[in-house]
Amino acid sequence: MLDKSNKIRNEERAVLVGLVQKDQKEHQIQEYLDELAFLAETAGAITVKRFYQKLPHPDSRTFVGKGKLQQIAEYIQGKDIDLLIFDDELNGSQISNIEKEVKIKVIDRSDLILDIFARRAKTAQAKAQVELAQYQYILPRLRGMWKHLERLGGGIGTRGPGETEIETDRRIVRDKISLLRNRLKEIDKQAFTQRKDRGEFIRVSLVGYTNVGKSTLMNLLSKSEVLAENKLFATLDTTTRKIVYENTPFLLSDTVGFIRKLPHHLVESFKSTLDEVREADILLHIVDISHPNYEDQIGVVNKTLQELDAFEKPILTIFNKMDLYEKNTFDEWLEADTKKEIIKDLEERWQHATGGNAIFVSALERTNLEMLRMRILDKVRELYRIRYPYKTEFFY
Repeated sequence: MLDKSNKIRNEERAVLVGLVQKDQKEHQIQEYLDELAFLAETAGAITVKRFYQKLPHPDSRTFVGKGKLQQIAEYIQGKDIDLLIFDDELNGSQISNIEKEVKIKVIDRSDLILDIFARRAKTAQAKAQVELAQYQYILPRLRGMWKHLERLGGGIGTRGPGETEIETDRRIVRDKISLLRNRLKEIDKQAFTQRKDRGEFIRVSLVGYTNVGKSTLMNLLSKSEVLAENKLFATLDTTTRKIVYENTPFLLSDTVGFIRKLPHHLVESFKSTLDEVREADILLHIVDISHPNYEDQIGVVNKTLQELDAFEKPILTIFNKMDLYEKNTFDEWLEADTKKEIIKDLEERWQHATGGNAIFVSALERTNLEMLRMRILDKVRELYRIRYPYKTEFFY
């Protein structure tokens, strides 16, 4: 049996690097690095140090400036550090140049997210989607990446392609990409048939930034057991349940969470999974109201929905974790009337912004859940009336 110190050392130790570019504020990079640290933790790494630099644009050779890279290398030298993680995408030559200077493994945000997806993938579809995204990521970085993977094999950023065999031929990689695309087409055909077989039920999908409580709400709304934990991308495969509220049936689906700078090849690979969002009749947009950057997260989700041509669907915005919001916002000396006024102003603001399609809940404390069920039921029944005006069994 391993002792505690050995167990801790099995986790990789990471240094994070970010860039404050001309259109960004300095406080934003701290928020971005917080998220990068959470991603690293989800992948099994401990963050020991953060570096950032103000630059109008990334350096074409080393991403950060020469002086900053030297500073990072000096910090790493002689310390027990396994990898350097950049908050933006690097190309193959940048990875190679940085590694020559720091003498440890270098990965970027996309590589880190792909690693998490590789860990989380359970079904044949999810595994094929992740593998396709990994090869698409590797292909343009081929010259620098193969040497990088061969020398450093194993650990975060090297799961999947390249872990057991180093390909040196672009043609072989392209062949694998083609093979995976064909495999996913077959899986998607089966999934499409399954979705068609669901018949005439109204379909509702949960969407939102990753780690906002979608799976927890899915469990409460459907009384089913879906994995819910405080880690990013806990859900990869879509889970669909048949729900019946007051004799009105509908289908409820949980989907993969969105995130800032989600690699485009990952979105491309997961298109078949995201079809649940495209084909949904109603979207439930879950927001973590307690997060300091929840408005930015709303923007990321809305932009992704626009890219999926799903933004014009009926959307009910569910502001979750109100218990945490109140805990973080109010101190013990604040008068009860003042608290009520602040909450009222918050609710009125978002009711106005969403056209009255907002509700404030706490999944943990089960606050307003019955009201949420009724709001969902009203929307489902409204669509049934439009779609099947003569099938009264759906309405009552």
